[in-house]
Amino acid sequence: MSSDWSALPRIPLLPPAPAAALASTEHSALQEAAQQAQTALLALSRGGTNVVAEILKGQGTFYEMNHFPEGDVFDNQSHCQYYYHAHREDGEHGHFHTFVRRPVMPADIQPAPGFARSEPWPEGDDELAHLICISMDSWGLPVGLFATNRWVTDQTWYSAEDSIRLLDAFAVDHARPNLAVNQWLTQFMRLYRPQVAALLQHRDRVIAAWQKAHPERDVLEDRELEITGYLAIDTQRWISDLRAC
Repeated sequence: MSSDWSALPRIPLLPPAPAAALASTEHSALQEAAQQAQTALLALSRGGTNVVAEILKGQGTFYEMNHFPEGDVFDNQSHCQYYYHAHREDGEHGHFHTFVRRPVMPADIQPAPGFARSEPWPEGDDELAHLICISMDSWGLPVGLFATNRWVTDQTWYSAEDSIRLLDAFAVDHARPNLAVNQWLTQFMRLYRPQVAALLQHRDRVIAAWQKAHPERDVLEDRELEITGYLAIDTQRWISDLRAC
């Protein structure tokens, strides 16, 4: 992925609400997610492994751009999907892409109108919403979150508002490639819900600004606009903030 941020519209990423400002119900949900995510990581650590190592286990050579595990991970009950791969040059080991597919979406969630669609979007049962990317380091720990343009994942494009509604649906609850990895990823997405929501809202503001600046282009297919926003994370600090409230 391109690491040149100079061409991006100067749209500030509004920070998510601090832990102390969260509603009590959301605060409790995030604390529960933190506990379960840490339990999953502890199980992996006690087995001498980590999230990324389990994703790559038995997959052969780690080639850039390939999806790991091969064929992606699907949950046929929750209709969620993810994969791991690498193609950036900014120090990360790789990143997860996370999705929710059409069968679990409420009927009133529909593809966003007002875009050129110069390339076909997945339709019907093949519709899928890309939620967020999770950047991982070489120790198998998360270090950042980022949102992307439509063409990056060939998704169906949904508004930030609708995409945020789908965050609570993300869950992978089976043992391929590893149950603890799937439990960690499910709970991680819940733990960072405020940050993911902020990045999705920022994504739409960046898309709108880019479209205004380049009205002759199909903004969602513009290869000059790849990453719409990045947020570095410190999970231990976030958990500490939640516990301090």
